[in-house]
Amino acid sequence: MSVTGIPQDGGAPVRAGVPEHGRVPKYYAVRIRLTELVDGLPEGRVLPTERELAERFGAARETVRQALRDLFLEGRLRRRGRGTVVAGPKLEQPLSLTSYTEGVRRQGRSPGRTLVDLRRWPCPAGLAAELDLAEGEPVWHMERVLWADDERVGLESTYVAVERAPRLDTDFDPDSSFYAYLREQAGDGFASADERLETVLATPREALLVGTPPALPMLLIHRLSRDAQGRPLERVRSLYRGDRFSFTTRLTAE
Repeated sequence: MSVTGIPQDGGAPVRAGVPEHGRVPKYYAVRIRLTELVDGLPEGRVLPTERELAERFGAARETVRQALRDLFLEGRLRRRGRGTVVAGPKLEQPLSLTSYTEGVRRQGRSPGRTLVDLRRWPCPAGLAAELDLAEGEPVWHMERVLWADDERVGLESTYVAVERAPRLDTDFDPDSSFYAYLREQAGDGFASADERLETVLATPREALLVGTPPALPMLLIHRLSRDAQGRPLERVRSLYRGDRFSFTTRLTAE
């Protein structure tokens, strides 16, 4: 089935998002035609200018601009210098006990991290309850910007008891996998985790670190990991760009 020229498949909105009465806002009609154009172009191809698109679609530049904003938010387009180019597919990160590093490498991309902050401080009451620590017990806080190839895609904050990784500030390479470090150096393995995913807007500081507009929707994952004995191991707050990430999982019947 096809509605207004957009093929209908299992992953598309019903009727391609067009209401049954068939009346759509002008920007959405332009967006449909713009989507057709983008679908036919390879990754990295430069789009025509707003003025050229307005002439092609017979629409006002502000209408074209609104349609472009939608595709930017969806991750279909990105900026390159002063131009607009077709973006590649989103990164698919599994909701599983694998690290960010492992997930990105599986898709043929090069993962990276840039250290923002690493310090030890007395554990506050709320975090102490999650990590099964005494209030005031020393914990590490490590904050890192996440990269995929040469693109900033997220921000990760990790909290772990100092007794779990006493030499974290001297023995750990911030650009590597913290999971692998705990397995190889500290002897702790990850056996289970509780995760919660929500949509948020980045704070001004987070948007600056990740290099995104504050209005861009972000995917936030809270994770509490446990070792083989069921003891809390780490608390992680991971913020991912909503235009560059999707998450996958497999469900099975019990």
